[in-house]
Amino acid sequence: MCGIAGFVGEVKNPKKVLKQMTDRIKHRGPDAEGFCVKDDIALGQRRLSIIDLKNGRQPMYTKDGSLVVVFNGEIYNYKELKKELKDYPFQTESDTEVLLYGYKEWGSDLPNHLRGMFAFAIYDFEEKVLFCARDPLGIKPFYYYEKDGVFLFASEIKAFLDHPNFEKKLNERILPSFLSFSFTPTTETFFEGVYRLDAGHTLTLKDHNIGINRYYKLEFPIKEEDYEKQVDEISEIMEDSVEHHMISDVEVGSFLSSGIDSSYLVTLARPDKTYTVGYDIPRYDETKYAKDLTKKLGIHNKNKKITKEEYMQVLNKILYHMDEPASDPAIVALYFVANLASKDVKVVLSGEGADEFFGGYNYYREEVDMSFYNKIPFCIRHAISKFFSLFPPMRGINFLVRRGEKLEDSYIGVNKVWSEREVKKLLRIPITLTNQEITKPVYDEFAGQSNIVKMQAIDIHFWLMKDILQKADRMTMANSLEGRVPFVDKEVFKVASKLPLKYKVTKENTKVALRSAAEKVIPTEAYKKKKLGFPVPIRDWMREDDVYKTIEDAFHTEIAEKYFDTKYLLKLLEEHKEEKKDNYRKVWNVFCFIRWYQVFFEEI
Repeated sequence: MCGIAGFVGEVKNPKKVLKQMTDRIKHRGPDAEGFCVKDDIALGQRRLSIIDLKNGRQPMYTKDGSLVVVFNGEIYNYKELKKELKDYPFQTESDTEVLLYGYKEWGSDLPNHLRGMFAFAIYDFEEKVLFCARDPLGIKPFYYYEKDGVFLFASEIKAFLDHPNFEKKLNERILPSFLSFSFTPTTETFFEGVYRLDAGHTLTLKDHNIGINRYYKLEFPIKEEDYEKQVDEISEIMEDSVEHHMISDVEVGSFLSSGIDSSYLVTLARPDKTYTVGYDIPRYDETKYAKDLTKKLGIHNKNKKITKEEYMQVLNKILYHMDEPASDPAIVALYFVANLASKDVKVVLSGEGADEFFGGYNYYREEVDMSFYNKIPFCIRHAISKFFSLFPPMRGINFLVRRGEKLEDSYIGVNKVWSEREVKKLLRIPITLTNQEITKPVYDEFAGQSNIVKMQAIDIHFWLMKDILQKADRMTMANSLEGRVPFVDKEVFKVASKLPLKYKVTKENTKVALRSAAEKVIPTEAYKKKKLGFPVPIRDWMREDDVYKTIEDAFHTEIAEKYFDTKYLLKLLEEHKEEKKDNYRKVWNVFCFIRWYQVFFEEI
């Protein structure tokens, strides 16, 4: 695990520039640094030592010196691959070296042979080609930028700030999308000219030409098989995935909340150390559930109660580490649990991905619970939707609006914040990229599939890949901690993708088959517990004078006045404080953008 950065092209003092870039992301790898600067090629790495502590340093070369690699991540099947590549002259016990000889053997098909989380760059000195790849499900990040014939790449955008060719400029075009999605849902980023390499894609740079290719696609080959058989398959693949994710030359711990996902992982892995965060407000606190499970398993749990003051004080630091604005309040809790774990271990397991793969969101249940409403002709439902869309959003009305729209026209993910109609009212700049334009390629790919499959595909491509996994990576790496996500494994997805609707959601429950698999091993009733996510009391804190004043001040700033109808924002804030409406997600969404802008462009 580490941070990588580099560039191709002529730059004055390349070694100095490269070191500045990698120093900027030192938190990703405080154990060691390494550089390759040759001709107009510069590759750098900061290392967090996990596997082959002695010989796994990077950049790493083939024995003949023809290839060099910098790599961020873990290849969990590297031992199996070394057996396939037994004729090559391996010199280390690290997983990194498998990438070099795997590239010699399979070329650009290399990523299809890998099981793990990865973002890497290989330079071929003979062919003068830079080959980069990102893992199939987007666990590890990779960004790139090109200007005046110089190509830059890095694990985090902030590494570009130290390169002389980089021009820091806000990409306003993404702001409307962020307000709806609560994160950046595109390959474009909030920094003009900076792009994210999408999950399951490779990038090739040759003769200053960039080529992007997709090597992995989600598929849902649903099979109506015996329920117990499919539950057994889930049990087997989860045991296998956890075993692979425990491969390490250092101790592995685990995050632990009150729910099924992390409880299942901890029960399978039995790490000696687990970590939980909570709050002084009982309904937001999960620590007692974690203590109960770890006591029954005979392992340790360390926990922390986050205060309101700590939560607000660390926000600027978190937004800096995120690189782009992000308004999921759970990010702060994730930062603190990662910080807690980093005092003891270098690697932790975490439960991201189970909801998207196995059908864990209550939104999915609506397809079953409200199937009676779908029997009403669509033209009538659509007319009802049009009428009620004229009213302010609220429970009941929201349902009528949703069920009278085609999924493709309305569903952008489980965490939608502002509707496009509301965004138009809020923003002082035009919308040049619509939500439907962003989601259309995914909907087109899954045309003809059930609404549940379409919703899962949208949530995996956007919510999971571009928000959940990004914040998991950034908050663990901010604390020099490697986070591993056993649910987000392509072999696990192969099993989950076959499940029919009735094994995912029913009128009574979500993640039906996964709960049955977990019930076999979890010694508590965590497998029954409803989804909470990372519960955060920011909704309540906003009504208290200090937090209210902080947000109110942000809405009076110059940047707020430039982009938003601040009278509208202040009205929403006041309504929330007086408990007339629950506007906390919309208010927090805009507040986080303003704070992020101040961190990167006003350097507060």
